[in-house]
Amino acid sequence: MLKLILAGVLLLGGVVKAEEAGGHAAHVMVASPEELVWGPAPPGLPPGSKLAVLTGNPAAAGPYTIRAWMPDGYKVPPHWHPTDENLTVLSGTLHAGMGDTFEPAKAAKLGPGSFVVMEKQMRHWVWTEGDTVLQIHGTGPFSITYVNPADDPRQPKPDVN
Repeated sequence: MLKLILAGVLLLGGVVKAEEAGGHAAHVMVASPEELVWGPAPPGLPPGSKLAVLTGNPAAAGPYTIRAWMPDGYKVPPHWHPTDENLTVLSGTLHAGMGDTFEPAKAAKLGPGSFVVMEKQMRHWVWTEGDTVLQIHGTGPFSITYVNPADDPRQPKPDVN
C-alpha cells in the first residue's frame, strides 16, 4: 500500500526531470511548491499529515527526497529509523527531542532553515507548532519503529465495546 501511494505521488507530482543522453537524471526541478501533489503520509505515521515525493522512492532502496506537511500540534511519539533521517524545516516550527520518552521540556525548537540529522536507530520524537513543512532526505527504504508498540498507528486498536 505504501509503495502504491508513494509511486502515485511521485508520478503525479510537479517534478520535472531532465535526462542526460545516457539515460541518467541530470536535474530534478520543482517548478513551484504549489504544483506539488500531496498525498496521505504512510500508515506508519499518525493520521493527519501529508507527503509529496520530490525524487526517488522512500519505500525502495536508494536515495529519496520528500516533503512532509504536518498540521499544528501534530505529534510523532518516540520512534527510530534503520537509516539516517535528514530534516530541513521549510516553514512552521518543529520541536524535536531525543530519547525513549516524550519530554517537551527537553525539546529543541527548530524554525525555518533549521537542519537536523537523526542518525539511524536514534530514538527521537517530534511535534509541530503551526502548520509545518519539512524536507526530508535519506537512503531508503524508509521505515519507522515506535519505542512503545502501542503508539504505532498500524497496530489495531482494542475494541472498546
